[in-house]
Parts: sequence; structure tokens; C-alpha cells
Amino acid sequence: MKRILVVDDDRTTRHLMQGLLKKDGYDVSLCADGPEALAAMQKEKFDLVLLDVWMPQMTGLDVLAQMGKMLNPPPAIVMTTDDTPETLLGAVREQAYDFVHKPVDAEPFLELVQSTLERKREKLRIEVISARPNWVELLVPCDIETAGRIQNFIARLETNLPAEIREKVGQAFHELLLNAVEWGGKLDPTRKVRIAYVRTPRLLIYRIADPGQGFRFEGLAHAAVSHPREQPFEHVGVREEKGLRPGGFGLLMTTAMVDELVYNEKQNEVLFVKFLDAKGSA
Repeated sequence: MKRILVVDDDRTTRHLMQGLLKKDGYDVSLCADGPEALAAMQKEKFDLVLLDVWMPQMTGLDVLAQMGKMLNPPPAIVMTTDDTPETLLGAVREQAYDFVHKPVDAEPFLELVQSTLERKREKLRIEVISARPNWVELLVPCDIETAGRIQNFIARLETNLPAEIREKVGQAFHELLLNAVEWGGKLDPTRKVRIAYVRTPRLLIYRIADPGQGFRFEGLAHAAVSHPREQPFEHVGVREEKGLRPGGFGLLMTTAMVDELVYNEKQNEVLFVKFLDAKGSA
């Protein structure tokens, strides 16, 4: 039975979480503040920590920082009503596994708990180079699961954008990031992809730089963009032979979803730009 520690200063929240998790088959312990939680983690082994941010004595981010000094800390999911960029980026900097908004939606929350508990145990650290809300820059291991987590974090920075723009930019970022991790980084978690997200009132800019040697479009037999329109699925068989994830429509799709897509000479770095009007619309 997996052991979960719930840390929240609100008694009602603690017991609601306890009931939800116990019903799903977990062994649950409760703490009301940071010092109590750190003491519990020194005495007992937990498989997951669910951590509130704003608590007396120590914030959840302070607890995360102390957990980072432990030999084998459990993964932590941050729970809070405060989803401002500063709080979100603080959670990323302190190596939170994921971030959920309270009150939680039971079904997706339990799915997240399960997937977190099933994850690989390698220590794949995300390095935060810049954590300003209008300029975020990260170094991310070339790992599919870690890339998915970063996509979720970045998407939360765009919650004030219209849904249509958020969806298009999110899909473009998803495809280009996975291309960088998979093709440029060869799914080697010791290699890193550098990601920058820049936001101004009039535009969004993403820069994704992978550690690979670059490519030429004519050499991408695994990508839809390299095949004629009359053979749009020709690349699927190539991807299966190479053991790559399903898809490969990223470059083709991305050109239709953003306003500018620019590669460097080696084509191992890409910028994509989405222009906005003064109200933050496309």
C-alpha cells in the first residue's frame, strides 16, 4: 500500500483529502504545518507528499526547499488556490513534481496521484535559469514524462489568454518540445533541452534549443512535413520502425498554429511567435 502525506493547515481540507485517498486504497498521514511534515518525513518513509503552499511557520515552498536537502525525498504535488506565476515558478524551482488548483477535481486528481506514484524514480532535475513571470527559462532533461510536466507548468502561465490561443500555442509547444526531446536529445535524460518563454502585452515568444546536431527537412523521413500532401501518413510506418512515439505532425501542424517559426542555421534551435493585440487576443 502506497503511503501519502497530506500537509495542509486547513483541517477540513486535510480530512477531505484523507477520505478521498483512503477510498482509493492509499495509506494516508496528515500534518498541519511544515515543521510537523518535515519531522514526519525524517521518521517515516512516504511515497508521495501533497503540500499546501500558504501555511503558518513555513510555506510549502520552504518545505520543498528543505525536502531537496534530503537523501531520497518523495515526490511532491503542490496544492493551492494561489496559481500566480510567482508561486508556480517557485514550485518548479524547488522541484515540485506537479501543481494542482484547490479545490481539487477528484477524478483527475486521483489520476495524477496514481501516475506520480508510478513514475520512474530517477532524479531528473529541472534547472530554473530565469523565473520572472514575463521571462521563464528552463533546462529540462530529455525525458518524455518530464517534458509533459513542463508543458503543464507552462500552460498555467497562459491562463489569462483566450482559450483558442491557449490551445493553439499549447499544441505547438507540445510538438516542438517533444521533437526536441525525442529527436535532438535522443531520449537521453542526461542531455538537456533549453526552453525560454517570453511574454509581452503584444506577443508570446518561445525558444526551444535541443542538444542535437541539427537536421534538414529532407532528412526527416519520420515527420509528416517531409512527405507530399498526397501521402500524408507515409511517415507513420517510418516512426514505427524507429520506435518513435505516434504522431510526427508537429512541424506541419505548428506552421499553421503560430505566426512566425524561425530556425537557426543548424536547426537545433527554434523560435515561434504568436502576436497578440492590446487585449491579449490574436
